Amino acid sequence: MPPFVIGLLLFTILFTSVVLVSLTTIRYTPSSGERRIRVHTAAAPMVTDLGEMYRQADTGAIVSMLARIAVENSLSDKLDSVRQQLQLKLPRSLKEYRNLYVVQHRIGGRLIYPESLRYLPLYILALCKSLALRGGYADVSLDERWAAGFSMMILPARRLLDEVVTMEPDRIDDGFTFLVWLGRMLQPELMNDILGVSLSNFPDLSKIQLRECDNNHSRNFMAVLRTLRERDSSCYQLPRVVRQGEQPREGFLLLSNLVEDQMAETSSYMDWILQIHRQTELVMM
Repeated sequence: MPPFVIGLLLFTILFTSVVLVSLTTIRYTPSSGERRIRVHTAAAPMVTDLGEMYRQADTGAIVSMLARIAVENSLSDKLDSVRQQLQLKLPRSLKEYRNLYVVQHRIGGRLIYPESLRYLPLYILALCKSLALRGGYADVSLDERWAAGFSMMILPARRLLDEVVTMEPDRIDDGFTFLVWLGRMLQPELMNDILGVSLSNFPDLSKIQLRECDNNHSRNFMAVLRTLRERDSSCYQLPRVVRQGEQPREGFLLLSNLVEDQMAETSSYMDWILQIHRQTELVMM
């Protein structure tokens, strides 16, 4: 069944019941051409306090929904406009939370957010820098942009968060591939043992296929890859090798995934937070 995301807008006062029951009917046509109707019934807990709703917010579900909406909007709107729409959702949501506690805690002009959404600004920035939404239409090939957008539309929330940004400092991956970065100071003998080929005779690193060779360096390296793959058995991550200073591969595979750093015309995480703070102040006026 194709993925669906449904947004509900409630133009009413807060409910007094403890459970909200939703009955949704979806009519769709799969690839076989058969018309189908699917009925979904869901029950969600309700709260009477707006602050409690923020504290119980699910960051994964929020990012997943925003990503799908952004990819869908990119089909009919400019990418710059889509990124601006994503960015504006942050100050609007933070404004409501700030209004709840601005007098109680005397926060002045500070930017505050609930603990449950502490990483939401970072994830929104990562979405704006993702392959599906970054730059202009000429910055990423059409096939790669479509593939990235399709992945964002179908991935579950946990896998989507792994794709747009990794929180683990010991590895760089997008949920589908492992990036093997070779620094300039790495000894040639060590690289030859790990890769199984001599780099002097193999200049095109995109064609290297890593395999376990008969040496300790290779066995240890492949053991690390197996351990990382065991963390998520839903897909088999393929390694991609890139050498320091190798352009444009290094910029495309590595530098573009450093979400918190400033690259090309994109903002760093610090600049991004300052923008969100200024926009929140403007919304409060």
